[in-house]
Amino acid sequence: MEQESESQRDGVWAQPYGLGSGETQFHELGHVQLWVTMLDMEWQVRVRNLEAEGDPFSWIERVGHVLPGQDVPLQRFIRSSDDGGQLTFLPAVADRPTVIRPFQPLTIPAGQRCLIYVGTLIWMKICVGPERRVLTEVPLSTPLQTWVGRNTMEGELCYSSSTVARLVLEAVPKRPWRAVTPVTLINRGTGPLLLERFSLPTPLLSLHLNERGQLWTPGVTVECETDMNAASLRVDAKLSPAAGTCRKVAEARESLSRGRLVRAFDRIFG
Repeated sequence: MEQESESQRDGVWAQPYGLGSGETQFHELGHVQLWVTMLDMEWQVRVRNLEAEGDPFSWIERVGHVLPGQDVPLQRFIRSSDDGGQLTFLPAVADRPTVIRPFQPLTIPAGQRCLIYVGTLIWMKICVGPERRVLTEVPLSTPLQTWVGRNTMEGELCYSSSTVARLVLEAVPKRPWRAVTPVTLINRGTGPLLLERFSLPTPLLSLHLNERGQLWTPGVTVECETDMNAASLRVDAKLSPAAGTCRKVAEARESLSRGRLVRAFDRIFG
């Protein structure tokens, strides 16, 4: 009942918030509840992971003096005297490639192309002060892991994400804890291409916030000349016009180097 009396509003990415000593800012989005407390000499961060029931759309934020029970783990961080009690929450893409698995496989006929929209899981970086020093970062849903490679010795550990692989943008759910990634799939082969899964190079994607509060990444284009083992991939230089007017809120975790992309080609379809 105490929390209901606190001032509640929608959370916003990349917006500075101010706290006074002893105050706690509470956030709930995705499958996470988060409490950030400012004290005279330290910051305290508490995170509770929620059961993945449904697909929440809202981001609740409020400031007060209510803390969770002792069952919620506590992280403590030394405060700098120049942070001014300022908090900023920045989105970040996954630190590993993400294997995208459509719920129903998609067949692309020979010589055809299609555009699908997938939801990319986001991490929340908790930053303090005008310089936005990062205290810690939290995945907004527990990421599942999978191995992608020719065998148990060759490959890499990736995250796994199921998706509807929507063909119509209007049907894509708008969720503040996920980013929209347009993926163009081109089948240049002579036979149909069955898409069951592919590896999205999420660390190479930057994040952009549009005027509707939605996160977008640049698009990714995948081309198959003969079969899935001969696929090539590139990250588009510009955002899709469908994203609307955007501002960049996060750089890619990794630079777009030629060597990184070549290695990705061998395992793009797992």
